[in-house]
Amino acid sequence: METESEPYVRLATLRQLHQVVAELNTARSLADTLQTVVDGIVVGLGYELACVNLVRPDGDLVVAAFAGDPAAEALITGRVGSRASWERRLTMGESWDGLRFIPHTEGWVLLEDDVPQWHTDGPDPRFADEWHPEDRLYAPMYASGGELLGVISVDRPRNGRRPGAWGREALQMYAFQAAIAISNARLRANMQRALVRLEREQQALRASEESFRQAFEYAPSGMAIAEMGGDQHGRLLRTNDALCRLLGRPASVLRRYSFSDLVHPEDIGTLLRTSAEGGRAELRLGRRDGTYVWVSLRNSVVADAADGPRFLLTHVEDIEERKRHELQLAHRASHDSLTGLPNSAELRSRLGARLCRRPQSVRATAVEALDAAYEGHGAKGAHGAHGGHGGHGGGGIEAGGAVGEHGFRPDAYPEPFEYPGAPAVPAPGVPGVPGPGGPGAGPGPYDHHVHMVAPATDIDDGTKGLAVLFCDLDGFKSINDRFGHHTGDAVLIEVARRLTTGVRDGDTVARLGGDEFVVLADGLGAADAADLAVRLRNAIIPPIRVDGRAVRVGASFGIGWASCGMSADEVLRSADQRMYIEKRSRSKAHRRAG
Repeated sequence: METESEPYVRLATLRQLHQVVAELNTARSLADTLQTVVDGIVVGLGYELACVNLVRPDGDLVVAAFAGDPAAEALITGRVGSRASWERRLTMGESWDGLRFIPHTEGWVLLEDDVPQWHTDGPDPRFADEWHPEDRLYAPMYASGGELLGVISVDRPRNGRRPGAWGREALQMYAFQAAIAISNARLRANMQRALVRLEREQQALRASEESFRQAFEYAPSGMAIAEMGGDQHGRLLRTNDALCRLLGRPASVLRRYSFSDLVHPEDIGTLLRTSAEGGRAELRLGRRDGTYVWVSLRNSVVADAADGPRFLLTHVEDIEERKRHELQLAHRASHDSLTGLPNSAELRSRLGARLCRRPQSVRATAVEALDAAYEGHGAKGAHGAHGGHGGHGGGGIEAGGAVGEHGFRPDAYPEPFEYPGAPAVPAPGVPGVPGPGGPGAGPGPYDHHVHMVAPATDIDDGTKGLAVLFCDLDGFKSINDRFGHHTGDAVLIEVARRLTTGVRDGDTVARLGGDEFVVLADGLGAADAADLAVRLRNAIIPPIRVDGRAVRVGASFGIGWASCGMSADEVLRSADQRMYIEKRSRSKAHRRAG
């Protein structure tokens, strides 16, 4: 570039420019590209010093590459100049198309700013275009979008002169190509980082999937993945070995089912509530052999950020042993430990469940009134006669309650008939208590169940009710005193067995304590209850053999009736009182013989 006007010099410069630009595209990394840029300026464009100031993410510029002077390179490489200082420089001096030239006559004001710089002292120029050591020439580099990528700074042309038109154009062309090369290098670097990050994420995902697979497959408790949504909602997609062993079915067979196909019919509602939003539940699942096992289900909804819920991850824990233990505890709490019969608390619970607090003065509903009014004209009790109990008289065994309180008869029903939708009529004796009907009225507070009614007298009038038979053993204390508690316990166990055998499946036999038992039998009339008491007494009388010894006990029965408006204790007390009346009515000799 000593004689720029000569064509062959321009051609040589163009060849050098082509060569260094070609080398820009061979660099493998951003750092290599930056160093190739400054090396190309020194080698191909005829400058002794060159550096690249690269824009950082925060906007400031850092000296990223330097060529031409190792001492200067060590001094300023890596140093940072503020964006404001650089913008000031790029607006000073002379604009040479895309270049910015700041002569030494103006550049002295820049000696104290924060831009890294290197210069040497020298004499003043002897002619107009001679290069001064404090002259500055910058070639800004811009990305395709117009943002500043960096600035190339050059110094000390080898011919000692300021570049002419051809030199300026060559530097400007080189800066343009350098900007493209730096942008491509950055893009490659970003892609490489993205690929590395993606590979790491894929490795982490593969590791996570493998960890999940091992945790799923080798979990000691059952695990399942079920489909969510669509026609196949709830279908099992994958099960582990523990669940297959628990249900006795291979994985290939389980994939044909959903949990709703396997759950106990009584637990289907619990399963549906649990599957809707995830959660936990305790229910029974069917085994291959037809039995059911208690399990605890814990559902987790696995969702995708874009597509929403994908599937259910279900943990299935075998709780059969715990449930069995809980049932045993509940049974112990509600049953007599000696006889296995329901205890006093359980008896009162069952009896109380059949009673309501409807005041005895509140009139029966219209349907009850009709049943009572027309009894004897084809209407019969809801439960029918007690199997095998009908056809016998009371035999002196009293019954409590009265039809007049809860089962109306024609002669005890003087008030007008009320039907649903009729105007409310206050109940007799209860001011302000409306009848069962009324405009817009719903069911009354005591109409949510079948009300208990009782026969009026010992004579069977067709009324059926819940009979409460209170049984007290006769002669049991003497057996306990003579032969000990072991024999007494054996007698109680045998009496409990005989009582249970003598009643229907739906009836309740309970032990209150000591030698007292209670039988609850629903759907009986007065004659049925008396007949049942006789049959149970006859079942108890035969001798009981204990350790080779035959002992005998008798039994006294009192018959009470459960009626709404009474409490469980009141019903039991009524039957107890009738038992003592019946016991005192017989001599001691007849009690043992029945």
